[in-house]
Amino acid sequence: MTSLLQKIESKSARVVVIGIGYVGLPLVAEFARAGFRTTGFDKDPEKVRLLNAGESYIADVPTGDLAPHVKARMLDASTDPAVLREADAVIVCVPTPLNKTRDPDMRFILAATEEIARHQHDGMLVILESTTYPGTTTEVLVPKLTEQGAELGRSVFIAFSPERVDPGNKVYKTKNTPKVLGGASPECLAMATALYSHILEEIVPVSSTETAEMVKLLENTFRAVNIGLVNEIAMMSRKLGIDPFEVIRAAATKPFGFMPFYPGPGLGGHCIPVDPLYMSWKLRTLQYQARFIELADSVNSGMPGYVVERTCEALNDHSRAVRGSKILIYGVAYKRDVRDVRESPALAIIHELRQRGAHVAYMDPHVPQLDEEGVKLTSIDPATDFAGFDAVIIVTDHTLLERERLLREATLVVDTRDALHDLVGDRSKVYGL
Repeated sequence: MTSLLQKIESKSARVVVIGIGYVGLPLVAEFARAGFRTTGFDKDPEKVRLLNAGESYIADVPTGDLAPHVKARMLDASTDPAVLREADAVIVCVPTPLNKTRDPDMRFILAATEEIARHQHDGMLVILESTTYPGTTTEVLVPKLTEQGAELGRSVFIAFSPERVDPGNKVYKTKNTPKVLGGASPECLAMATALYSHILEEIVPVSSTETAEMVKLLENTFRAVNIGLVNEIAMMSRKLGIDPFEVIRAAATKPFGFMPFYPGPGLGGHCIPVDPLYMSWKLRTLQYQARFIELADSVNSGMPGYVVERTCEALNDHSRAVRGSKILIYGVAYKRDVRDVRESPALAIIHELRQRGAHVAYMDPHVPQLDEEGVKLTSIDPATDFAGFDAVIIVTDHTLLERERLLREATLVVDTRDALHDLVGDRSKVYGL
């Protein structure tokens, strides 16, 4: 223990981050900046090539945060798991998607754990950051990494720390976002705290890895449930002839007891649509039904279909059928000003519109090519005249959207983000949620 702690304190510890995507790449940048010899291990040769060239492939991580450290030989990347033999600290940032039955797909965590075990040596710290169900660290990592006789808290140290990456956030980055951290033992927590203290401004220790795992699920379940609530409020308000966004904006003026969430075309990204279902799955194994989670998932999953229905109603009001109509989707990224399309509601909207016979195109300044879930399209020129379409659906309200021009040129707009609410113009052609 003393040897590893001394390495961490002297910054001579070798850090390997498994998975250099949206979570892992910011971490390797921070560790290299702090003075640790850092390696990103990933199966994707293109990510490895770019990182070794000092080039960023994620908007939130400027190339300037990588290139100097690559040049100084403090940062590199590899597709070879043998780099784990040299690692003193390993941080696991692999994907945790859902499978086709919407149950947790643990194969990436299992594969990473197997690779670490194959190259394990005494005095290794392993921290899991991938979002998962409570119990994963103690049920998967601890048994595997101690089965050959390694002693927890003495020759191997294991912890869990949930990632809190918010793509596109201009204020909170890896360094200044408080970091929740749970250890598989008090000694494990102390070792992980020693490492993270070099790159983070605030660490929030909790009593166990299960608690840390649950923290992440609570954070995103809180958001998913509240978004589900306002999505249902939006549908109810429309039946009552009320603008739901106006209702929420007015309610948000209350200085206590209310936190505004806003409806939209459906949930996207890797976290909010997925994480609550990890908790729901775990509880089903304990014969407990997570009713709030499942109801919110039902409402949120139904929003793309609701958007298509609103589009059909809008076209009908203008004496157009959806079949044969030219429809433009503005924004296919899952949130504003990012290029990530994982779980984007735009994909389901495109699929359903096509099934109804519409001719669908998309415009997204951040996503020039789309090849996801059977949707293969190229973004049209952002300067294209909106008048050439029977309807424009605002799915993602990027800052670059020319709102005034859209309102002026478009024949019909389905505004799922309330992006045009403060503009002066012909409001009769704008349909909200």
